[in-house]
Amino acid sequence: MGLFKTMLSRCMGFFRGNRLDQDLDEELHSHIDLSIEENLARGMTQDEARRIALRDFGGMAQTKENFRNQRGLPFLEVLLQDTRYAARQLRNSPGFTLTVILTLALGIGANTTIFTLVQGILLRSLPVSDPSRLYRVGDKSDCCYFDGFENDNGDFDLFSYDLYLHLKQAAPEFEQLAAVEAGGNGYAVRSGNAPAVPMRIEYVSGNYFAALGVGAYLGRPIDEKDDAPGAAPALFLSYQTWTTYFAANPAIVGSTVFVQTHPFIIAGVAPRGFFGDRVIPNPPDFWMPLATEPVIEGANSSLRQVNSAWLYAIGRLRPGLNAVSLAPKLSGVVRQWMAAVPAFTDHGGAAQIPRQHVVMTPAAGGIQRLQQQTSKGLRLLMALSSAVLLIACANIANLMLARHTARRSDMALRMALGAGRRRLIRQSLTESVLLSLTGGVAGLVVAYVGSHMMLTLAFPNAINMPIQASPSSLVLTFAFLVSLLAGVVFGTGPAWLSSHAQPADALRSVNRSLGNRSFLPQRAFVVLQVALSMVLLAGAFLMTRSLRNLERQDFGIATANRYVLEFDAKGIGYSLDRLPALYREIEDRFSALPGMAHIGIVRYTPLGGNMWGSCVIPQGQLARGPDENCSAAWDRASTGFLNSIGVPIVQGRGFSQQDTATSPQVAVVNQAFAKRFFPNQNPIGKHFGLGSVPYSGAFEIAGVFADFKMTDPRVEPGPLFFRPLAQQFNGYKEAESDAAEKASMYAGFLILDFTQAPPDAETLARKTLAAIDPALPVIYFHSYDSDVAANFNQDRLIARLTSLFGILALLLASVGLYGVMAYFVALRTSEIGIRMALGASRSGVVTMILRNVLGQVVVGLAIGIPAALLAGHLMASLLYRVGSYDPLAFLAATAVLATCATIAGTLPARRAASIDPGKALRMD
Repeated sequence: MGLFKTMLSRCMGFFRGNRLDQDLDEELHSHIDLSIEENLARGMTQDEARRIALRDFGGMAQTKENFRNQRGLPFLEVLLQDTRYAARQLRNSPGFTLTVILTLALGIGANTTIFTLVQGILLRSLPVSDPSRLYRVGDKSDCCYFDGFENDNGDFDLFSYDLYLHLKQAAPEFEQLAAVEAGGNGYAVRSGNAPAVPMRIEYVSGNYFAALGVGAYLGRPIDEKDDAPGAAPALFLSYQTWTTYFAANPAIVGSTVFVQTHPFIIAGVAPRGFFGDRVIPNPPDFWMPLATEPVIEGANSSLRQVNSAWLYAIGRLRPGLNAVSLAPKLSGVVRQWMAAVPAFTDHGGAAQIPRQHVVMTPAAGGIQRLQQQTSKGLRLLMALSSAVLLIACANIANLMLARHTARRSDMALRMALGAGRRRLIRQSLTESVLLSLTGGVAGLVVAYVGSHMMLTLAFPNAINMPIQASPSSLVLTFAFLVSLLAGVVFGTGPAWLSSHAQPADALRSVNRSLGNRSFLPQRAFVVLQVALSMVLLAGAFLMTRSLRNLERQDFGIATANRYVLEFDAKGIGYSLDRLPALYREIEDRFSALPGMAHIGIVRYTPLGGNMWGSCVIPQGQLARGPDENCSAAWDRASTGFLNSIGVPIVQGRGFSQQDTATSPQVAVVNQAFAKRFFPNQNPIGKHFGLGSVPYSGAFEIAGVFADFKMTDPRVEPGPLFFRPLAQQFNGYKEAESDAAEKASMYAGFLILDFTQAPPDAETLARKTLAAIDPALPVIYFHSYDSDVAANFNQDRLIARLTSLFGILALLLASVGLYGVMAYFVALRTSEIGIRMALGASRSGVVTMILRNVLGQVVVGLAIGIPAALLAGHLMASLLYRVGSYDPLAFLAATAVLATCATIAGTLPARRAASIDPGKALRMD
């Protein structure tokens, strides 16, 4: 005790201004002697006790000298000293260092992963010249073909070819105003004697590449001469397609390839990295002039239909002009043009023209199709990953606070030796930032792996997707800033507390009870972790239930043991008169395969992403007005199609062999169709037509089939009808309608329904189709289950990541709670021993500890539940058949969090209950 009093007197004298070298040296020797005595009391030998004491305090003499000399050092030299000191401290605590780095790697890695996608999808600029001057006429990513008015609010986003030419002439404010196809087409392409392969093409105006400011890697881009009537058909290859399909052969420029059996000259190859005008999973393989669209489509050409809207308009604005002020002018141009087109003025349509308008939108990031589809999900994931990072920072702050408490004697001694508060804060923050930057580097590894995983989950069928998982310079900058911010966030509190250590603390026993107030910062961090974990867990349960509802809903079709094969007869030159024989042979050959129950041939598959639509006019009724909904989806199908997808006929009959080219035109409709167009009537035998009153009696309803979801799995079934592949209606007088009718005769898919799926189904199907015609290309072959599941790729990704973030948050919060309570028990060992010596029972001690645990959990839930309710409201648009305030999700999140917190608190509580009062009292 005499030694303690001497040291305390000297420390107090130091703070009264006595800083003589003799005093400092004596204090160092006193500390060393005290440390040796304590080590000997722990059972060490004299040599071990002295060696450890010298290791702990031997560097203090140099530290004292550094404190005296540091004031005149340059900032960088001081920073270097602090960094070296922090590195030594972290190296001496490998368990602590590894825990912090792994925790940070998860938090920063999650954020960097999401930001990689945000940067690649939402923040990316097109790889073109000066993208800031690119603007699009329109703001919605509508797709792909419209006849008449597009939107109820008059927002005009798609343009016919005639309207595009009118806008181009009326808008000199653009240096170039280009047009590009809203959708895209898969065409069979053959080079030389090689088999035809499916490729994705995009029609563009001749000034498209000039408007974007894009040149060529090889050859030249297509230009306005290529887009003139009568010009030789030309195309422009993407760089990726040139390297993948043409082996990067420079001699390919100027050669001829066949697109849908039509010859095209390859004008050039696009620059490396150019993917077009929008970020999509499957960018175009090549671009063709709009003038060549009739070459491929023939009489069904959209280019020749004055009211067929299928083009986006994108242009480069002249310098100094305001795009916002240009919108009213272009809106007037659109209205003026529509007023002269009968398709828009007939049947009351003239009343809708005054509200038609366009919106000018920046197009530096391209036409915002994928961005609009994914923006809500990505913003949600960014918010959730930020919450995970906050939880990680709170957890690390707790570890740093515990580390500060364990090192408070060391800090007090350093202040006694002359260290200023600023220096101690700077050194503590340097240690925190060094940890966070190391965790950030580890987080980049996590982000690289996570980005690849996310892209695979979100876009499993993507080919040449322009989004890269490798971190860009922007992503690296983001990771650095997040790491730096994290280090400051979790290091500030401990650094401030460390700087307020008192020299007298160096002489006190570390095992004395510090009271409840000393744990307030740790408890506050635990409360924050519990609150954020509640938000993440509730969101995870909501998204998981939503995904479950999506995937397990009754689509109305059967998909088990079924496969989808896409083929292209038109692409290899099949004429209309050859199709019936082809379809019959396909049915005969595939029906003979072992285990084949049914085979269906169809233009578009249910839930496959494509469909036609037309205005239905029941016989005897006038044409619908502009405010009346007359639209119905329709498709072509073979006799066995409905059986192949397990859809029953509920009234009348399905297609039969008697429905031939010479028999009356028939159709089968779904129940929603019957309710919409023939309410309270027996629809069997009723007639209807498409698009015009003169054809209202064209098709007779032969049967009604059960409703099923054809296009959008989130929307209830709407009116739908099928027509037989064997029947072509020849009564259309308009060339456009007749061309569309002929185009509909080309089926695109086979649905193969097996009684039991064979292991070699794809090989069997490909061989069978090749036996029918070796030139028939198989575009793809998938199980029908996977085709339907592809509708939920993004929902599945969001649900899985939300669940992952929830699990991470729960794990971090539980570990944080356990650490705080374990430390609480360790520092209050003497107090607990006294309580037990005075008669406290083990169950009472356990109750005391658990009361502390549950108190923090209750406060965290009181904050977290309202925050989770708000988060549920913000994510309501992403949910399907589950309320944003779903009580089951919130109860489940609360129960899981409370259970894990109880388990995390029980372990320290049991340890506290097992304390021996005698040993605890002897510790002091």
